[in-house]
Amino acid sequence: MYYAGGEEERGGDSDLLWDYHKKMRIKRAAWICLLAVIVFSTGSAQAITRGMVIKRGFLKCGVSTGTPGFSTVDEKGHWSGLDVDICRAVAAAILEDVEKVKYLPLAEKESFSALLSGEVDILSRNETWTFSRDAALAVNFGGISYYDGQGLLVASVLGAAHLSDLQKVRVCSQTGSVMEKNLEDYFLRSKVEYKDVIFETSDLAVKGFVENKCDVITMQQSMLYGVKLGLPDPKTAMVLPEVISKEPLGPVVRHGDDTWLDIVKWSLYAMITAEELGINSTNVSEMIISNNLAVKRLLGQEGSLGRGLGLKDDWAYQIIKQVGNYGEVFERNFGAESSLNVDRGLNNLWNNGGLQYSPPLR
Repeated sequence: MYYAGGEEERGGDSDLLWDYHKKMRIKRAAWICLLAVIVFSTGSAQAITRGMVIKRGFLKCGVSTGTPGFSTVDEKGHWSGLDVDICRAVAAAILEDVEKVKYLPLAEKESFSALLSGEVDILSRNETWTFSRDAALAVNFGGISYYDGQGLLVASVLGAAHLSDLQKVRVCSQTGSVMEKNLEDYFLRSKVEYKDVIFETSDLAVKGFVENKCDVITMQQSMLYGVKLGLPDPKTAMVLPEVISKEPLGPVVRHGDDTWLDIVKWSLYAMITAEELGINSTNVSEMIISNNLAVKRLLGQEGSLGRGLGLKDDWAYQIIKQVGNYGEVFERNFGAESSLNVDRGLNNLWNNGGLQYSPPLR
């Protein structure tokens, strides 16, 4: 028999019953506490970064220390580039002001630690989305902002217009890099004779190319356009059109904050969708009165698409008005409006021969 009174009222088998029910009460209490912790932590995690940004009044954005097209800073301290514009888009969506961003230039070896430690809210630093980064690090990639690949910059004197034109070449490469291995595999398959000229860093490899210690240098193709532009005479080299690897680049956020991940990736998708719908920074104010349902949804005139992100319904309008659509961003940073003059190629929209594609915004 179970006695509800004090210990003096128990005895014999009732002690066992008492201990059993006591243990069950402790277990139930423990489960209730655990559930409360899970609910609290989950609920707070869903909006913690957004809330911190709003309270702070600005976004902390991790960028490269200087990569033409992606992130560069001028003598007045003004940052520009595709990666910069992604952060500006997120600031426009949350704070309605693209200027409310603090940029932190990060070297490759410190970039992910800066994100994971909370030093930055978003890493927008031409980082490649790979399995090892996705699986081993507590990070999420918020979409693909630039479809890139490992390319080759070759000396013009070789007379090579394509990879297939290469025969005997000297290659400047960085020791121990993945790209060194990729190029080795490609040349072996293609039966191209080559000599590896190894350097400790990519900067030294570029210097070796300038000093004619090699005929070819390899890295992400998007970066090679900047390397070429920085040569004493850019006409002495050309970027070959082909790539030998897949290098999908995009913004990165920490694990555990799904709302923040959604805000970042849909800020990118909003720019892609805007280009597909023919909406840009100059006509977006006029397009608000459009009868097109897809346009009305994107610009916050139909439905409540901001609610799920914890944003105002005009969040996409603010991005397009202040930053532009994806095509505008690409052209001013990489395309004909830039000094790099890079063909869009794979970064064209899906309906124009490229891979840029946004999930339906509905």
